[in-house]
Amino acid sequence: MNQPKRYLNIVSEMRDMIREQNIRPGDRIPSERELAEKLAVGRSTIREALRSLELLGLIETRRGEGTFLADPRKHRLVELLATFILQDTKTLEDVRETMCIHETAAIQAICASDASKLPVWESLRERLDGHEFIREDFVRELMVLSGNRLSLKIWFLLKQYGGNPYDGEVMPEERPLLKNILQAIEQQDAETAIRDFKAWSSVLIKGENAQWQ
Repeated sequence: MNQPKRYLNIVSEMRDMIREQNIRPGDRIPSERELAEKLAVGRSTIREALRSLELLGLIETRRGEGTFLADPRKHRLVELLATFILQDTKTLEDVRETMCIHETAAIQAICASDASKLPVWESLRERLDGHEFIREDFVRELMVLSGNRLSLKIWFLLKQYGGNPYDGEVMPEERPLLKNILQAIEQQDAETAIRDFKAWSSVLIKGENAQWQ
């Protein structure tokens, strides 16, 4: 078996073992010896696999205690890959365009479902009238309420790849447009909601929101 395929198989088997033993973030994983015996490979091979996973932040070693499963939300894989992948402006634009595809699809799905009638929209409107509302919270609510968990996971990854265009607090000048988006969603007017969302998002992504800071 060639080395890349062997390595992937070992990582896959380790993942299956973690799932079968219901090991959760923060729990200790089996030792090198235990893994080598269980997977029938040499300890040096296991050591290399563990080293790679630790570099990516998927596991963490504590001296004198062992190796533990890390919180997957804190892994460095996306940042590491982005260092090599995002080498030009066009790639970054592609990432953010793909984010927009998922965001507008979420709005479309909400408007076509009973989710548009949920009381959460009134709650979001009240938060917009408050003193502080984070932009990312607004978009994340849309992604969650679309009901598409895979799209939500992809959106989180894309946000890590291309930076967070929704960083920061919603400024007073933005609030009327966001309220228009909420109203259009409640009326199941996907066309208007998507148009206004794209207008708001475009301003942020282009950096024109400097006037709002």
